[in-house]
Amino acid sequence: MAKVIELLPEIEGEESIYINKLLNDMNEADARKFAQIYKARRKDPVVVLILACIGFFGAAGIHRFFIGHIGMGILYFLTAGLCFVGTIVDLINYKNLAFEYNREKALEVLQMM
Repeated sequence: MAKVIELLPEIEGEESIYINKLLNDMNEADARKFAQIYKARRKDPVVVLILACIGFFGAAGIHRFFIGHIGMGILYFLTAGLCFVGTIVDLINYKNLAFEYNREKALEVLQMM
């Protein structure tokens, strides 16, 4: 856990545990390189929450576009967030949406290295 706190202090919860497992087997130089690339590619859960709130009161689905779910973003946009039900669910599950995206990006960075 010390590596994650030192290299990526902004992450927390499940994401922190997951990234720590990835960093455990790395040497210090590789861990720093991973952290630098990952930090640039990850999405902050708070931004996902803010975009979902904006979508609730404006253009629904922008949070889905932000995390790369283009098809769902179009669907939400055309159906007003699936009649607001989908947007409400996403407001509740915003951390899971961000973690899912960040987990994929962490694996991509790991494969690059």
